[in-house]
Amino acid sequence: MHDLKIFSGNSNRSIAEKISASLDLPLSKATVSRFSDGEIRVKIEENIRGTDVFIIQSTQPPGDNWMELLIMLDAAKRASAGRITAVIPYFGYARQDRKEQPRVPITAKLCADLLETAGANRVLTMDLHSPQIQAFFNIPVDHLYSSMVLLNHYRSQNIEDLVIVAPDIGSVRLARAYAKQMDSPIAILDKRRPAPNQSKVIHIIGEVEGKNILILDDMVDTAGTLIAASDALMKAGVKSAEAGCAHPVLSGDAVERISNSALSRMTVTDTIPLCDDKYSDKIKVVSVGNVFGRAIMHLHKEESISELFDIFV
Repeated sequence: MHDLKIFSGNSNRSIAEKISASLDLPLSKATVSRFSDGEIRVKIEENIRGTDVFIIQSTQPPGDNWMELLIMLDAAKRASAGRITAVIPYFGYARQDRKEQPRVPITAKLCADLLETAGANRVLTMDLHSPQIQAFFNIPVDHLYSSMVLLNHYRSQNIEDLVIVAPDIGSVRLARAYAKQMDSPIAILDKRRPAPNQSKVIHIIGEVEGKNILILDDMVDTAGTLIAASDALMKAGVKSAEAGCAHPVLSGDAVERISNSALSRMTVTDTIPLCDDKYSDKIKVVSVGNVFGRAIMHLHKEESISELFDIFV
């Protein structure tokens, strides 16, 4: 595997180490540091001419994580790498993916353009906020799903009287896929957003009384949707409610709100690292490092990776 090299930025070094361990391949050496004024400095410390390069970097806030990735891509391009794949476990700045109001940007498209301009030949990511974001790229995008890991986790629990809940209309496809694999019914919450990062449940579509509930979403930011959903479901008479999501953004007082909520547990993946101030007894982390490792090896060998997410085909 001398022609395969994996580099990591600073945003999620822990998942990069898990990916490299799953491949039995050490992370290649690169310096990602700062000049005295705060500008990002990158130097690739190995010869990568003609090699298959994978650069791992989640792009959660702050925006410096995006800049790190773009600068690393540019460094690899100028070092004559044979192919450069941006491995983005969490693709940030994806929530503005359409022009739904006057005078707003489409930041997801902007980020796609920046990746291509910086030198990415391919993108490997997980659970995009909207699957159609793939269409913003003129390069191949391989879209993985955290369900590979989360499904196994929930199956091992053998939850009785389980109902899969979509917290909004946009999550119905995800809930339906889980329900099919777990042979469970689904319910849908009809919610309204009076303001950004705020939500209010209006109706519950489906039978939830006396059931154990699993709420699924692609990400949890302020946890407003999640808390509103769990409160509404508890009022509807459910036995218990837990949640699962791929990306634990957990901004503001989200962790405190989850800790004080009716949720029994929330299971997340390590696409975004949880620092000490985001710790809670109710939050369980499962790793998707092995999934990315398998996908990287399939791409390196020019093999199909559809088997890694075929439950959604």
